[in-house]
Order: sequence, then C-alpha cells, then structure tokens
Amino acid sequence: MSAYGFAHLRVRRPHPEILEYLERIQATLDPFGGRFVIHGEPVEVVEGEWPGSMVLLKFPSMERARAWYASPAYQEILHLRTDHIDGDLLLIEGVGPDYDPSERAAKLRARAQQH
Repeated sequence: MSAYGFAHLRVRRPHPEILEYLERIQATLDPFGGRFVIHGEPVEVVEGEWPGSMVLLKFPSMERARAWYASPAYQEILHLRTDHIDGDLLLIEGVGPDYDPSERAAKLRARAQQH
C-alpha cells in the first residue's frame, strides 16, 4: 500500500539553506522509492482558507516512508528546512484501488451506535 508524506508549510523565512535542502532532498528520497507528487504553489483554494503551501511525497509503503524520515541522510539535511520554515509533516498510509468510503461510513455509524 502506498504511503504519503504530507507537509503543510505555513511560514517561510527566505534563506540560502532552504535552497541547499531543495538541492539535496531528492537524493535522500531515491533509496526509499520516494518522489514528489505536489511541491508548493500555486494552489487554488475553493473552500475555506489555506495559509502557506503544500508538499506531497509518495512512497511504496509506510515502512519505506518511515525509513526515509529516520535515515541519516535525511536527518542530516532536515534542519536546513525546519530552521527556516514553520510547518507540519505527516506520514499517511494511502487507500487501495478498491477503497469505498461508504464502508468507512458504515463502520463509523456502527461505532457511534455502540456509544
């Protein structure tokens, strides 16, 4: 099952280290099968507000996503981003091709009836 790294980057302070981070990150992703799916702006906000920008990474599995984040290569460059950009990074497991949201609704409805 694919997994994703989702980053919501809210406050950016321009700095040369961010450029170095961007130049080096792909080499940290390659050994884990990671790739960029979405990288920043522009965004079209159609509901609500979106302060900042978004990055979406895709990995072959949650295990590979976790291994990438914990890898010495990524940990070495992580501060280049976090020292200059405020944001959140989540690792999220994807859903399969047969995913049906109505099945999730049924499980949630059953759980609510138990309480």
